[in-house]
Amino acid sequence: MSDTPTHWHQLPHAPPVGTLLGRLDALADGSATLQALPAPQAGTEPPFRYLLLRSGSEVKAYVNRCAHFGVPLAARQDLLIFVPHTSITCNVHYARYRWSDGACAGGECDGVGLLPIPVVVDAQGRICIAPSP
Repeated sequence: MSDTPTHWHQLPHAPPVGTLLGRLDALADGSATLQALPAPQAGTEPPFRYLLLRSGSEVKAYVNRCAHFGVPLAARQDLLIFVPHTSITCNVHYARYRWSDGACAGGECDGVGLLPIPVVVDAQGRICIAPSP
């Protein structure tokens, strides 16, 4: 497991700080939305896949990657399992993660969690990657 990334920016094709990930007005309160950014060389490399979770004016972003097995939590929006404001569940192995911080909340993910992507929502409602704290 030494090759397992511990930070979002260690993943292939991780976008740079400042990258636009979405808009606050496009996310309903309590929504968990799958998103993807095309790879720099589209067609030859996979996109960078992530989730945006909204609770009121707060937005959380996580890499769409189960910490238990390294597969996407869901391949399509209609397959994403979540309880608004509470948890996200991998639809492959049912590892469950807390909405608030991506930590394991049940299933086969003890000691590991989702890879958070730091974000900021600007005055125009744009959700962008923020510098790591």
